Amino acid sequence: MSEYHKIQTVYKRDPATRYKTLLIGQYATPEFQYLAHNQWIFTEKVDGTNTRVYVQEGQTRFGGKTDNAQMPARLLSALDELFAPKRDELLATFKDAEVCLYGEAYGAKIQKGGGRYRQDPGFVLFDIRVGQWWLRREDVEDLAARLGIDIVPVVGHGTLDEMAGRVKAGFGSRWGDFPAEGIVARPAVELKTRAGERVIAKLKARDFPDPGSGATGRE
Repeated sequence: MSEYHKIQTVYKRDPATRYKTLLIGQYATPEFQYLAHNQWIFTEKVDGTNTRVYVQEGQTRFGGKTDNAQMPARLLSALDELFAPKRDELLATFKDAEVCLYGEAYGAKIQKGGGRYRQDPGFVLFDIRVGQWWLRREDVEDLAARLGIDIVPVVGHGTLDEMAGRVKAGFGSRWGDFPAEGIVARPAVELKTRAGERVIAKLKARDFPDPGSGATGRE
């Protein structure tokens, strides 16, 4: 199964603070700087564990962030319960193509504080790759709706600096009465770097600690 690529933080980190804080306005990549004032699509960042659902040759397999990642039996059971009834629909949709659904396993006992999202293990989708093609957001939404799978919600649109302002100010999660972990942003049109890497950015609320809290800004 193809591992999901790294998502870069919008800004560089400050070496003077041992990279615990951000250098606001100093973009981490030339692509971010060039596209900073364009329109980006913001989705809520979910505090979970990266999970892959691989579909090929009539089989469905599950994996973590890497091929060596160990997945708890409780989570594997929950994933099998969720996807087993959807296997025929997935195979009918994608035929013989090699397909990987990327998402976050989340909920109680998945990550610290996961019970704020839900009390049982769940899966929320954020990307789908078919062969070498990444599906458009609207196509991912369509498949999620047909299969009855949760998908990370769109929480706004704007520039990268507007994204930073929103994360710094804090906003409520779509899952309940608690702060969202952050934002993952993509250009309104899918783009790649010269090296063929996708242009996707993230910011976490903990990147903007309360000055009076004594927090470091990074865990």
